[in-house]
Amino acid sequence: MSVPLKFVALLWVIQIFQWISPFELGYLGIFPRTLSGAKGILLSPLLHSGLEHLLSNTPPLLILWVMIRFFYPRIANSVFLLIYLLTGVAVWAFARPVYHIGASGVIYGLVAFVFWSGIFRRNIRAIALALIVAFYYGSMFMGILPVKPGVSWESHLMGGLVGILVAFLYKNTTEGEEQKPTYSWENDTATDDFFLDRDTFDKTRREREKEQRPDFPDWFSTRT
Repeated sequence: MSVPLKFVALLWVIQIFQWISPFELGYLGIFPRTLSGAKGILLSPLLHSGLEHLLSNTPPLLILWVMIRFFYPRIANSVFLLIYLLTGVAVWAFARPVYHIGASGVIYGLVAFVFWSGIFRRNIRAIALALIVAFYYGSMFMGILPVKPGVSWESHLMGGLVGILVAFLYKNTTEGEEQKPTYSWENDTATDDFFLDRDTFDKTRREREKEQRPDFPDWFSTRT
């Protein structure tokens, strides 16, 4: 819980700095396919255009990150880092040549990760989380369409695709509650002590009769 809170607090500190200073940090965002714009891969999710932009991103970013850290603790840090970096790389490689800022690409990646993890993993907990995310954040996927001027729909689209990729990469990584329990009888080992002799069912009827009546002649049997 502390890491997501600290990250969100950092976003607000940066935004407050922009309010009280004459500096505009938008130029630190991603500018696709330029060397100088590549620094935005690391910096663009930390920057927002104003209060409304930051307020719209804060709750889903915090809730989704906490959800992943709680339900997928083994992979939570790797998932967030991959979505953070790969979304930035994809935006830098494919988006329009304008500055792209904001954490919404990461948010779309987290939503897609939780939803598609339910599809790939197919266990009750993952499916339940996927349904919850679809219910609360399903409308967000309209944001992948270029319908609103000034919105980086490319960040939303790339974030969603990256989230699907990361969910697929980690689909076989099980958490503690997902692991199949080992029952005591599965740990039993074989021994050499048996209730019956091992050749009891291998002997023919003729051999058993001979053991019971040693004087029983062999020639009495019929051979074919």
